[in-house]
Amino acid sequence: MIEDIINYLREQPMMSTLPARQVQRVRHEIKRRDLQVVRVDALSPHFRSVTFAGDSLSDFVSASFDDHVKLFLDGDGAESVRRDYTPRRFDTTACELTIEFALHGDGPAANWAAQAAPGQRATIAGPRGSFVIPLDFDWHLLIGDETALPAIARRLEELPAGVRAIVLLHVSDEADRRALASAADLSVHWIAESDDLVSAVRALALPGGDGYAWCAGEASAMATLRRVLVEEKGLDRHAIRAAAYWKRGAVAHHENIEE
Repeated sequence: MIEDIINYLREQPMMSTLPARQVQRVRHEIKRRDLQVVRVDALSPHFRSVTFAGDSLSDFVSASFDDHVKLFLDGDGAESVRRDYTPRRFDTTACELTIEFALHGDGPAANWAAQAAPGQRATIAGPRGSFVIPLDFDWHLLIGDETALPAIARRLEELPAGVRAIVLLHVSDEADRRALASAADLSVHWIAESDDLVSAVRALALPGGDGYAWCAGEASAMATLRRVLVEEKGLDRHAIRAAAYWKRGAVAHHENIEE
């Protein structure tokens, strides 16, 4: 997967003219891909990994760890169910794409993932675009809840040695807390209660040097974290990416949180 990303970015003509440590927005052609489930793995009590395959993945591109694809599933009515998920890993040579599902709540996508089995069909589209954050910041701060765990795990695998990675993750069930692999100098802080995530960020001393913060999770919590990092921690507002992966009381909510 990392080789796919590197090769793709090398082909982008703008990359050579960008100053160091400047994020880049890359647009992709949207393509619907009809796929088949080929593997299902239980990662923990509330997380399941589903691997899809199909020849249409031969030109699949995901240039950033916070990309999302749209997963289409048949619903109870005429409309299909659409949900956004992180491409956890992909292999364009093998034409395989893996998505990790958090099995919390009683949503149609989580219910589908709980019973997914090889041979079942699904359709994905996207990603529509990528927000590419350079790897060579002195430090990377990654914050989120269970919904952000797949993206954070992917990012940690992409980070090189010589940088520092600080992770704050709200995962309520200890059985869902997994070992996170990274070549970076990694420190992981598991948060049991959602209300404690903001407090943990407030108590965190940011390292020196140039860093970048990435946050994803419930909408109101992520908006609060963005304000804390800018107004209380003094982090440059351009050095933060905050995303709402879900919103309390809403269905299929996904947005980037800006000032």
